Amino acid sequence: MRSVLHTITASVFVLSLGVTPFAMAAPEQQNKMKACNEQANAKGFGEGKGDERKAFMKECLSAKSAKGGGGKDTQQNKMKTCNKEAGEKQLKGDERKKFMSECLSA
Repeated sequence: MRSVLHTITASVFVLSLGVTPFAMAAPEQQNKMKACNEQANAKGFGEGKGDERKAFMKECLSAKSAKGGGGKDTQQNKMKTCNKEAGEKQLKGDERKKFMSECLSA
C-alpha cells in the first residue's frame, strides 16, 4: 500500500513538471494574440472581414517575435542569416565586422 502511494505521489509530481512550461507560455501567447488583433484592426481587417482577417491573423500569430519568447533562438537565427549574407558578399576583416554589426543590430 505504501509503495502505491509513493508511486502515485511521484507520478503527480512528474506530471506537474511537464505542465509548467505550458502554463508559463500562456500569457505570452495571449499578448501575441492581443497585438495581432490590434494590428488587424489598424489595417482595416475588422471582425466582419472573414477570410482576409483569418489569413492575416494566421500569418501574424505564426511569425516569430523579434524580442520575446525565443530570444536566444531568434538571435541565433539572425547570426546565421548575417553570416550567410557576409559569406555570399565575400566580406573579410573590418568590412565583415562592420557588416555583421549592422546586420545584427537591425
